[in-house]
Amino acid sequence: MICIKNGLLHTMEEETPWVGDILTDNGKIIKIQENIEAGEADQVIDASGLHVYPGFVEAHCHIGLDGYAVGYEGHDYCELNDYSTPQLRAIDGINPMDECFLHAANAGVTCVGTGPGSADALGGTFVAVKTWGKRVESMIVKDPVAMKCAFGENPKNCYQTKGITSRMTTAAVIRQALFKAKQYKEKLEAAGGDPLKKPEFDLKSQSLIPVLERTIPLKAHAHQANDIFTALRIAREFHVDITLEHVTEGHLIADELIKEHVPMAVGPTLTHATKFELQNKSFTTPGILSKAGGQVSIITDAPVIPIEYLPLCAGLAAKAGMEPYEALKAITINPAKHLGIADRVGSLAQGKDADIVITDGNPLSVETQVKYVFINGDLIHRA
Repeated sequence: MICIKNGLLHTMEEETPWVGDILTDNGKIIKIQENIEAGEADQVIDASGLHVYPGFVEAHCHIGLDGYAVGYEGHDYCELNDYSTPQLRAIDGINPMDECFLHAANAGVTCVGTGPGSADALGGTFVAVKTWGKRVESMIVKDPVAMKCAFGENPKNCYQTKGITSRMTTAAVIRQALFKAKQYKEKLEAAGGDPLKKPEFDLKSQSLIPVLERTIPLKAHAHQANDIFTALRIAREFHVDITLEHVTEGHLIADELIKEHVPMAVGPTLTHATKFELQNKSFTTPGILSKAGGQVSIITDAPVIPIEYLPLCAGLAAKAGMEPYEALKAITINPAKHLGIADRVGSLAQGKDADIVITDGNPLSVETQVKYVFINGDLIHRA
C-alpha cells in the first residue's frame, strides 16, 4: 500500500487540478481525496510542490516489434510476403526486452497501443500493454484492441512488384477480405452446431469476425485527405467501427471529420516530410481538430519519434494553438478511450490502475523532470 500525499492532482477527470492524496493497493487506486490517513501505508511519498498525473498513454506505436537498435533487418512489425495478413497478432512478435519499453516507462508513458506497421493493406491486431514487464502476457491490458489496415503510399511502395500499384487496389484488397469474412461468418452461423455444415476453417476470415461484430475497430493508417475518406467509406459500407491513425491532412478537412464522430490519433509530427502524402504535416492539426470537437490523441508512432518524447509532442501541439488541457487529454484519457481501455487507464480515479506519474512541473515543458513513475502500483522509476 502506497500513499502519495499533498500533490497537485491533475486527475483528467476534471480540468482544474487540486491538492490531495492518493492511496493505492494491489495495483489499483483505492482512494483519492484530501487528507488521506496514511497510517497503514507501506510507503508514503510527500509530493508537496509536485504535480501528479495519470500515466501517459500512446495510442499508436510499434515498440517491441520495431525495437531499439534493431534496424530494418531485424524488425518484426510488417509481413512483407503477403499484403493481407489479418491473422497476425502483435503479441506473437513483441519483445518485452526492447529498450523502448524502458525509455517509455522512465518518461512516464505507462501504457501503449502497439502492433503491426503499415506496409500491408491488412496487417493484423494491435494490443494495449503496460510498458513494464518481462513477459507479454503479464503486460497486456487488452488484446486485441484493433485490426490494423493501411491506405496511401505505404502498401503501394512495399508491393509494387507483388500486386498493389494503386490506391484503388489497396481499397479492393480490404473490401475483398471483409466480403469474404462476412460470407464465412454467415456460413458459420447457418451451420449452427453441425460441424459437417461448417465451412473449411479460414484463419484470415476468422480473424476479421471481431471487426464485423464491432468488438474491435479497424485501425486505419491514413495521412492524405482522400485516403482518410476512403477508410471511412469502407467502414460505412461494412457497418464496422474505425479509428483514424496519423490524420496528417485532418486540419484541411476538419469540418467533414467532425461529422464522422471517430477517434483520431494525430502524428508523428516531429519528423521530416519524407514522402508526398506528408507535405501538409503541421503541429496545428491536433488543435484544429480538437477545437472543432474531435476526440484527438497525439502519437509518436515510435520508433518514428522516440516514445519518451510523447509529452514533448503534446507541448509542441499546445505551442501551435492547442488548448493545454486538451493537449494533456491527448496523451492521457483520449488515447485510453481510443484504445478502449479508459476503464483502466488515462485518468486518476478510484478503481483504476495505479499508473501514476509525478513531475516537478508541467510535462508539456522540456524543462520538467519526471520524479516518480508507478505502473500497477509498483515504483519503477525515481529520479
